[in-house]
Amino acid sequence: MSLGIDQKIELQVQKAIRQIEDDLVIWIQDALDKSKYGDLEESQFRNLVRVSDTTDSAEVIKNFIRYQVGRDKKWGRGKDSLADRIVQDIDGNIKKNAQIIAECSQTDFKPIWLELIRRYLGYGGRHLKYLKDGSNF
Repeated sequence: MSLGIDQKIELQVQKAIRQIEDDLVIWIQDALDKSKYGDLEESQFRNLVRVSDTTDSAEVIKNFIRYQVGRDKKWGRGKDSLADRIVQDIDGNIKKNAQIIAECSQTDFKPIWLELIRRYLGYGGRHLKYLKDGSNF
């Protein structure tokens, strides 16, 4: 059974995404460990994950983060805040890696960028749970 060109590209993209998963986990853990923010609840972070799962726009995700910053201080405010760090990662490390994967696979960059953002935020939800309930053992 031979694969079509689209299937080969998709497999190549998925392989490349899996190869940078360690970086995604490290970036969001670092953001949660080192950024300034308030008593952020897991449900608030899950809401962000849910937004990322329901949109095809990185700008919508960043808009939701900024909306949350405007509502209260739980995401932090200013340069060293968690909110700012997540937006920086989305526009920096994550975007750069998505562009590299897209160029190597000769495919659209935006779906890859969104997949990386979703995974990054999903790993963040897990790490926040650990910080809230599992790190005191």
